[in-house]
Amino acid sequence: MNTGIKLLTLSGLLFSSMACQALTLSSDSVTNDQSFKNPQIFNQWGCTGDNISPQLSWSDVPKGTKSFALTMYDPDAPTGSGWWHWLVINLPADARGLPAGAGVEGGAKLPKGATMITNDFGFKGYGGACPPPNSKPHQYHITLYALDTDKIELPGNATAALAGYNILQHVVGKAELTAPTNAR
Repeated sequence: MNTGIKLLTLSGLLFSSMACQALTLSSDSVTNDQSFKNPQIFNQWGCTGDNISPQLSWSDVPKGTKSFALTMYDPDAPTGSGWWHWLVINLPADARGLPAGAGVEGGAKLPKGATMITNDFGFKGYGGACPPPNSKPHQYHITLYALDTDKIELPGNATAALAGYNILQHVVGKAELTAPTNAR
């Protein structure tokens, strides 16, 4: 019985490592565990940034990657369900980054075929960090997902939750940058 448990544990570890392989995400605009700078701060709701999405690069792409998805999420938003700032799906498998400003409404700076999902500000684009006044720093998570599907099909009015559900069904690799921010 003890041998059976060891084999079950070993097979679980092997499956876990195969199911979600390494992926590296970096940025000239965002340093992991350091606060966002002005360009990435929202410019409404009392925040006075430039609302420019950060430059992002990725490497160490897992074998079997057929597309990517990118999200920026604030789990600390006082909503009971966090706050989705940016969601991009259907980034092509050969993409290795996005330039600063790629999150502009309309998606003109995104690779062909990539689509943005409506964020919690109510538009399809990048909505920068904007924590409530006098709040503790919020942890903004920029997450890149390597996916085992060429395309995620969603209706034009898809919510962030629906996009997240579909993304998580296809993950073969994941990388994340976190920026704790209370800047307004």
